[in-house]
Amino acid sequence: MNATLDIELLRTFDTVARMGKFRLAAEHLHKSPAAISVHIQRLETIAGGRLLERDNQSVSLTALGQRLLMSAAELLQTHDRVMGELHGPHVIGSVQLGMPDEYAAHVIGDILPIFTASWPNVVLEVTTAPSFTLRDHLQQGKLDLALLTQPRAAGSDALVLTSTTPVWVGSAVLPATLNDPVPLALYAADCPYREAMISTLTTAGRPWRVVLDSASSQAIRACVEAGLAVTLMDRARVTERMVIREDLPIMPDHEVVLVRPPARESNEAVELLINSIQRYFRL
Repeated sequence: MNATLDIELLRTFDTVARMGKFRLAAEHLHKSPAAISVHIQRLETIAGGRLLERDNQSVSLTALGQRLLMSAAELLQTHDRVMGELHGPHVIGSVQLGMPDEYAAHVIGDILPIFTASWPNVVLEVTTAPSFTLRDHLQQGKLDLALLTQPRAAGSDALVLTSTTPVWVGSAVLPATLNDPVPLALYAADCPYREAMISTLTTAGRPWRVVLDSASSQAIRACVEAGLAVTLMDRARVTERMVIREDLPIMPDHEVVLVRPPARESNEAVELLINSIQRYFRL
């Protein structure tokens, strides 16, 4: 039987795989959970097998799903680039975008090239800063759009890209037991993970000390991998030279979101960039 892959079905599958939950994918795509299930079932029929393993909490990819996901991402990018080539030259504008340092390499390296190729007459200006600083910049009208991290459900004005449970990480060569005070590699002031580390350890009665205080995610990573300190990190960003520390307090869930300034009229360029980041952002 000849079958044709539907772009909408692939988009749904890609979103479910990225978000990790049917409910979040439904909210993200503005569809009902039932519609999301139907899309996945139709795609599984075409693929000839199960793409996702489901439980009450989340979904995970099967081996077939992992193979399809890699091809689906390439196909979606090609589709969007072709659509951009058809309509892109007609959109003119500018966007001031802010994001934390830890997501800059992914967004700048993987997402913005696709966007600029599709919409060549949109001028981008990118700023990196801690998440809470970016919120201030939005309030002050210095940004058109910001990608940031915040505690879950911290603001109703946010468009959720994905949810994350940050984990404590240390070097693979750190001693098995951390002695107090806990050595910390702290993110810059105004970072939610910095506040979460300090408040959680303080509440648990664990003394701590600062080994590194830096706005650079690369410096934080180097400090942890060298065995000098522990820090808080998205689970998906844990490197091969790190281990997750289960002997420190459990952290609350956070989410990665897109936020626009309050009471500012949107424009087509901003909406197009939002769509691109929604489609391609991954932890």
